Amino acid sequence: MPLLGGIRPPIALLCVLILALAGLTAKVLGPNAEPVVPKAVLSSQQYFAQDGAIALRASIDERVTDLERTATALNSDGPADPERVLSDLSKAYQKWTGTTVLDLESGKVLAARGERIPLAWLDKDVLTGDRALTPRMVRLETGDVRLMTMAVLDGKQGAQQLLIASNSLSVPPINLGPFRSMAVVARGGEILATAGFEQSEALNSDAERKELTFLQKQMTRLSDQAAEETEQNPISAREPGSRGYPGVSGTLLGGDYNGRVATAGYASLAASDPDDGESVAAGLGLTVVAMLPVVQQQTLAEDNRQLFGLLAAGALVLLGLLAVGVLWMTVQRPLLGLFLESRRLARGDLIRPVTVPRWGEAARIGSALEHIRGQLSGASSADGADTRPAGRFRGGARGPLALTAVLLLLWCVPVGFLLNRTDGTVSIPAVMVNDQRDRTDLVADRARRALNEAQADLVSTSRLLDTDDPAATETLLTNALREHTRYQALYVVGKDGEVVARAGGDPHPWSTGKDPSLVRVSGKGEKKPVVQAGAPVPEHEGMTLVGEVRVEFLNSLLKRPGLGEVRIVNTEARTLAASDGFLAFEGLPNDVLPDLVRAANVQVGAGPVENGLLVRDGGAVTVAAAAPFTGGGVASDLGWTVVSWQNAAQFEITAYEREDRSVLASLLGLALIVVCLGWIHLVVVRPLRALAAGAEKLADGDLKTVHYPRYQDEVGAVVRSLELIRQQLQTRRQTQARRPAEPRPDTGGR
Repeated sequence: MPLLGGIRPPIALLCVLILALAGLTAKVLGPNAEPVVPKAVLSSQQYFAQDGAIALRASIDERVTDLERTATALNSDGPADPERVLSDLSKAYQKWTGTTVLDLESGKVLAARGERIPLAWLDKDVLTGDRALTPRMVRLETGDVRLMTMAVLDGKQGAQQLLIASNSLSVPPINLGPFRSMAVVARGGEILATAGFEQSEALNSDAERKELTFLQKQMTRLSDQAAEETEQNPISAREPGSRGYPGVSGTLLGGDYNGRVATAGYASLAASDPDDGESVAAGLGLTVVAMLPVVQQQTLAEDNRQLFGLLAAGALVLLGLLAVGVLWMTVQRPLLGLFLESRRLARGDLIRPVTVPRWGEAARIGSALEHIRGQLSGASSADGADTRPAGRFRGGARGPLALTAVLLLLWCVPVGFLLNRTDGTVSIPAVMVNDQRDRTDLVADRARRALNEAQADLVSTSRLLDTDDPAATETLLTNALREHTRYQALYVVGKDGEVVARAGGDPHPWSTGKDPSLVRVSGKGEKKPVVQAGAPVPEHEGMTLVGEVRVEFLNSLLKRPGLGEVRIVNTEARTLAASDGFLAFEGLPNDVLPDLVRAANVQVGAGPVENGLLVRDGGAVTVAAAAPFTGGGVASDLGWTVVSWQNAAQFEITAYEREDRSVLASLLGLALIVVCLGWIHLVVVRPLRALAAGAEKLADGDLKTVHYPRYQDEVGAVVRSLELIRQQLQTRRQTQARRPAEPRPDTGGR
């Protein structure tokens, strides 16, 4: 009989899966080669490089956009004096190292400010063609590299002028922390700028100078590797199905010196959202490399872990054999016996009694077959006695399944909930705390610069306002709102607080006398806080151009992988923006975090500094950091702080990885139980219970119900035999009904 299913395939699969899981357990719970540097430390360097690339890309794009926007605004008002153009530009933005206006026809320099800009690189290809006026990288006579940004201005009498602004491609001015260095690398691996290296003259010993030379050589070598890696396509460079950073990023491992290994993360400049448009900075082919020497991890002797993994695997094999033995003795063996007995009865072999199993559905079916054998042999018709054994057969095939599940759970539960469990004493690398602090400071610097840029844009726009023409003012505000996605509303407020012109959403009150700060926050009791930035309108005393910054824009600045939950809080530690959902002005969830925020705002030396903290609370370990707004601009006077925290269990360190492996082994065991025992229950147990009920009905005289096999297996074979027996009983009854009635004893005529 071909068996396409039945009891044997799931039991065989259970055996195979138990052996496979035992082998996997011996491997993952046994000794593993400890990495020289924990994966969490390498991932942190990759995130740091991504943060640096984002900061550099945003800085370059913002400078290019500001110059183009300024040129467009100046052209809309007609020809302007070159000296006045550069003067207004330097008042609104202090970001360029040098600016120059020259006449395109004659090449004569009309005005210049700041660093002298060389003009030898200007040629026909720069000014015409598909890549006309595209920002270019130019090397100065000093060896420094500058990014040249260009825009065309309308001169007098139809002449055209070229506005050129240069800015350095230096490492973003962020806090690198101790021992970390960063480099901006061009295509081919050329290092354009570095930061974080100490000057050789400032070192006190030859050993320190040798270490500095080693680190500089490592940066050169790792930069070459990073530049080669970033030549890949960003989509093909990532793992299938992953998104993450839109550019190419990764980690590199360098050489070691004095017990410290050079680790590096790299990230190419990429647009924050490629769907929104191309980024000028992303097209320059730049890469940011962050390098940090890390103390080499000391690998402890763990000979007992080999025995530990073997014991866990052996326990699984032992319990698995017991479980399989239970299924074989209580389900498979009785079922195969019923298959043989039912086939024998269907062939007409009624001499030998049916071997009845001891309990369960198999016992019910066996007793029913024995009763039917008596009916077929004529014993039932002779004395009418019921040949089925007295008593009820309690239990069933569900019991062995439950017992099997319990045996396997005796392994799964301890492995998942008891083995390799971590607690509050787990060792966290100090690098992780330092990186949390430094990256939080980087996010704080990015948010502060974004608010400063928002206020600077308002200053630039306020110089173009014509308050005497409300229609033109609203048109200008509408265009500015469309260009600046960081605002949700723009409006001009008069001296008496009334709105003169507006664009966007409904304006909120702006008091001109009570609060002199140019960046304010309000909206207590509302769903979202209201962040406003203002700029006085020139030559109109008491009139202010106000822009409401979208909270969603601030939230987007805080979302960084590997940093956990990030929030911007005010001086009272109340939430103003967050990487996840939040309520306006809600408190921080942990009692330690407000204290950390207050500690970060304590004046130390020149001002407040960022702080990092490792919090051990019971069995949980949390890494937290707080960084105040410092560094200048209108946003630095707000007293705001960026605070971040994350559960250390998310770090890829050995202790947590072992715990995850134990949980994974337990989950695989649970999946094994569900798949195999669920298969047996659906394919064998349920049809077997239905077969037992049908066999008992047939034994009780129900010859009308036709028995159809559900599956082509052992149970189905018994059902087919039962149907043949039903047909034999039905034929026997019909034959007896047609036989002439015999005379009854002691009756009849004389």
